[in-house]
Amino acid sequence: MISRRNIRVKVMQTLYTIDAAEDQKDKANRLLDKHLEQSRQLFVYLLHFIIQVARYAEKDSHNRSSKHLPTEQDLNVNIKIAGNELIWKIMEDPSYQKACSDIKPQQWDNPPFIRKTYLQLAETPVYKEYIELQERNKKSEKNILEFIFTDLMLPNDDFISEMEDIFIHWDDDAEMMNQLILNFLQKPVNCNFQDMLGTEKRKFANELLDAVINKESYCMELIKPKLKNWDAERIAVLDMILMRMGVCEFLYFETIPTKVTINEYIDLAKEYSTPQSGQFVNGILDNIHKDLLAQDKLHKISYKKP
Repeated sequence: MISRRNIRVKVMQTLYTIDAAEDQKDKANRLLDKHLEQSRQLFVYLLHFIIQVARYAEKDSHNRSSKHLPTEQDLNVNIKIAGNELIWKIMEDPSYQKACSDIKPQQWDNPPFIRKTYLQLAETPVYKEYIELQERNKKSEKNILEFIFTDLMLPNDDFISEMEDIFIHWDDDAEMMNQLILNFLQKPVNCNFQDMLGTEKRKFANELLDAVINKESYCMELIKPKLKNWDAERIAVLDMILMRMGVCEFLYFETIPTKVTINEYIDLAKEYSTPQSGQFVNGILDNIHKDLLAQDKLHKISYKKP
């Protein structure tokens, strides 16, 4: 589920953490696992929140019908969304159930906010069109859940503020979560909520992290001559980390084309560092790549070899 781009962000976060605390270097892989686990918790909670909003239709129906003098409208609340087939498919998934048992996403619930979000949903034309459909189909079941996420949760400043309070890496993970949630709702099959990486991608994550740490001196030998009038000590920490990651991918990851590597780190620099960082990282990595090619040093060998 998690892409290589997402993994690069997690490795970047880990390297930034250990750069700020040198005594953490020997715990790097455990820190990476912690960052990945935080992303898993966030992913599960976002799904949980969507489900809680949809299922609130039943509670709203009960509350309104229990009034002292309920109106006809109170007695006939449409609860179709509570039976959304995609919701029940998720809730009945043993892997999701296990994740909820481990993570306990309900610990972060804000019931008034869930109610408020449902009531906002119930007033939208999209929702009214959904409940008027007599039949259930995969597209409409998916679309209404996507609508809750993209139109009611993500644009809501109160919701974002709450996410920032609960999940300290929300700012770094928000784009990734948007992609993961929408991809999951599109194809909710075969999701392992216990391991969102899989063996191959976990290997990539660990090896990229290890390579950047263990080959720091060699990477800096390649980077520093390209800095020209720049003082290495004054360059943004994230820029330096991203350049080291890029150089390691050039040298040690044979399945990744160098063009892909450069483009990925340009995008990450633009998104996570300064406004000028994309162009800066592009220039340095491109120059290093050209030198490695000219010197016939681009052989993509394992970083573990001497």
